[in-house]
Amino acid sequence: MSSILNISAYRFVALDDCQRLRERIHAHASGLGLRGTVLLAEEGINLFLAGPVQAVRDFVQWLRSDDRFADLNPKESLSDGVPFRRLKVKVKREIIRMNQPTIRPHQGRAPAVDAPTLARWLEAGHDDQGRPVVTLDTRNAFEVDHGTFDGAIDWRLAKFSDFPKAAKAHRDELVGKTVVSFCTGGIRCEKAALYLRECGLEHIYQLDGGILKYFELMGSRHFHGGCFVFDERQVLAADLQPLKT
Repeated sequence: MSSILNISAYRFVALDDCQRLRERIHAHASGLGLRGTVLLAEEGINLFLAGPVQAVRDFVQWLRSDDRFADLNPKESLSDGVPFRRLKVKVKREIIRMNQPTIRPHQGRAPAVDAPTLARWLEAGHDDQGRPVVTLDTRNAFEVDHGTFDGAIDWRLAKFSDFPKAAKAHRDELVGKTVVSFCTGGIRCEKAALYLRECGLEHIYQLDGGILKYFELMGSRHFHGGCFVFDERQVLAADLQPLKT
């Protein structure tokens, strides 16, 4: 039975003590024998960690003792080994780089749609108001090539900071539609949805929890292929296990 718990989580929240927080997180995670990456910025936290099940749960409980992370809700998967070689805790300018200072999710996020609702909309071909529904993949092109939602819009991004330029170029194609932006775990599509709303588009949602949460709740329904992850597992199937090639 798989004995390693992998978690991914993020939280957009104002942080003014990133350096001190980096030291505390590194010390605590290291003491529990965890490996992975934690990114900190003034806009929040983004983490991917793995280790023995109880150690990971102890770390999450410790992190939630800080009121700023009290509602952190990690996405989980199990594996036979730790898919990271070491522990890294870094302070960055953004926890996901977009180069758009006006996009500040910690000041208010775009509306979100959960996995069951999206599956229902895709089954019907429209949302609850009868508007046509499209899914917009906000990930890099090489990630999309491993798998995505059936019929998803793919702007062939080389990096996430290319998203604003692509959004401006394709804006008119989205007018009048309900657009659900999505990514691996939710962090990119959260910023993407806010940017699309800033562009004047009205019916914009983000997929709550991203592909990983969708897999957890809905499996492969309306999705083909697997989900690329930035660790040694590389691609996860809909059962959240490494995709066998």
